[in-house]
Amino acid sequence: QVQLVESGGGLVQAGGSLRLSCAASGRTFSSYAMGWFRQAPGKEREFVAAITASGRLTNYADSVKGRFTISRDNAKNTVYLQMNSLKPEDKAVYYCAANPDQWMLATMPNRYNYWGQGTQVTVSS
Repeated sequence: QVQLVESGGGLVQAGGSLRLSCAASGRTFSSYAMGWFRQAPGKEREFVAAITASGRLTNYADSVKGRFTISRDNAKNTVYLQMNSLKPEDKAVYYCAANPDQWMLATMPNRYNYWGQGTQVTVSS
């Protein structure tokens, strides 16, 4: 069982930066691949980024590649999403999720067993 709590969302101007954090409970965090997803009003939840359990491999949606960076600190049971050069279209609720397949950089939500409650990111133009 893994419980996830996101933080770090907020309101930022276009071109600005935010860093999201996702704190996990449980001793097995380091055996889970982690992902970030987002969901805008009226839209489906979409993949943003993923990282393997070791942190060695990452994967990004084309829409955020070069602007967002996913990382993790297994000693702190935390995964991060650094978001730079934010655009109004990045506005969404951002969720972190845990995937028990530690090597899979899954892009589909149904591959993830555990989800946080989400944190709102708003980007003003």
